Amino acid sequence: MIHSAHFRRRRVLIRASRIIFFLFYALAWKGSYAQHPVGIFEDHLDIGKPKLAGSASYDEATQSYNITGAGSNIWFNRDEFHFIYKKIKGDFSLTADFAFTGDTAGAVGHRKIGWMIRESVDEGAASANSCIHIDGLVVLQWRPYKGMFMRDPEEERFYPKKSGQTVQLERTGKTITMRIAHPGEPLQFVGSCQTDALNGEVLAGIYILSHDSNAIASAKVWNVRIDRPVIHEYSSNPHAVIPYPTEIFACRLEILDITDGSRRIIHESAGRFEAPNWMPGGKKLLFNEGGFLYSIPIEGGMPEKLNTGSVSRNNNDHAISFDGKMLAISSHRAGLPEGGSTVYTVALAGGEPQLITEGTPSYLHGWNPNGKELAIVAKRGGSKIYNLYKVSLTDKKETQLTFNTRGNVDGPEYSPDGRFIYYNANVSGTMQIWRMKPDGSGKEQLTFDEYHNWFPHISPDGKWMVFISFPPDIDPNSHPSYKQVMLRLMSLAGPGAPRVIAYLYGGQGTLNVPSWSADSKHIAFVSNSEPVK
Repeated sequence: MIHSAHFRRRRVLIRASRIIFFLFYALAWKGSYAQHPVGIFEDHLDIGKPKLAGSASYDEATQSYNITGAGSNIWFNRDEFHFIYKKIKGDFSLTADFAFTGDTAGAVGHRKIGWMIRESVDEGAASANSCIHIDGLVVLQWRPYKGMFMRDPEEERFYPKKSGQTVQLERTGKTITMRIAHPGEPLQFVGSCQTDALNGEVLAGIYILSHDSNAIASAKVWNVRIDRPVIHEYSSNPHAVIPYPTEIFACRLEILDITDGSRRIIHESAGRFEAPNWMPGGKKLLFNEGGFLYSIPIEGGMPEKLNTGSVSRNNNDHAISFDGKMLAISSHRAGLPEGGSTVYTVALAGGEPQLITEGTPSYLHGWNPNGKELAIVAKRGGSKIYNLYKVSLTDKKETQLTFNTRGNVDGPEYSPDGRFIYYNANVSGTMQIWRMKPDGSGKEQLTFDEYHNWFPHISPDGKWMVFISFPPDIDPNSHPSYKQVMLRLMSLAGPGAPRVIAYLYGGQGTLNVPSWSADSKHIAFVSNSEPVK
């Protein structure tokens, strides 16, 4: 009996020891693989065990990242750096603004920051990274497969210009492409590479490297966007019709500060919403979704439906009168030509709208500051071409302002002083911004470049014009959804080229309506992110 009890006690002790061991092992395993989410990223860590530890943090107020890191190099057959990343599959586009911070005196010239795509956290993993060096060198570099010694110049693509602020790294199938821009410039091609090792699920994110084992580098990264583009196939035939994508993409409602280009997301949805107006008082935005109009606080929150009575098929053409009392809208009527888009007015507080245009199709775009007329786009008299009209609110009389017989014209909007109507037209074959006097005379072209420029909006102080620019390879008569587009700003005080204030994935619905804040310092717009599954 004593012998049997001894063995029972021994078995209990062994079993307890095993339990303690496995609990300790599980905790240790969990700790070694614990994730440290930061902002939109799943984790951050040091790659390659650099001598000095890096760090990362996210500032919710500015929606920006602060990252520090050391490390000897990202080169040869192993790397040392700090990495913020998330796992991602399929095609994607990574875009952000980068700047070194802290004390940079004495920094090694090859200190660098940028985007990276990596097969794993292994120090010798296959990878591709976009580099902005502190000495100005800009380069795309990659390791085609794990453990390979990277070669100079075989695994590099150098950019002739120096430095840059906005960096984009895009994966399309097996091809990885880097683009870069200085503030105000369009994104420019740096180079591309192909590698089978980075074709599946990868780690994508932001990295920093001091290129000095005994020093810490620091940087700020802002306007961080990860998008899942539709890859459009373009025909060599300039008249070929390219079908619109059938997917619905998630949307972001953003506010942009035109003084520094910083952007803040205030609302996101898996559904499609479009075209924000800034409401009187500056505390709310108005946008359309699913045929209805909604307001939302500029800090974000729950959208509130605006009452538009029996008119419930509203599209993305809506504008608020200069006195802030009335709203003009476009909404569809069933059974009428080309979707039956019709212009109405309604009190901004809500109510039953009043029909303004009996003829269809009619699309609202702007109020006359005098509150007595609207600027619209319409087809009339059996014409296949849209032209611009002004419509009297007293007798609903329409006055034709353009008489185009080919091409397209759109986006008419009065300047705040009522002296001009700004609009876009492609009479030259490329969509450009124009203006004319309110009676249709004195037509003057304002932009002259390779982009297709749409929807000019004039700041309340009359000093600035913002518009959306589509890439050169689209149909000049169209303004499609889900494209790499730019928002550009142009001074109206005198001659000067437009400058880019935002790079985004969007298009139709991004900037269709007047969207300036009353102080002329902010723009509201919609960007797209990824397909809704």
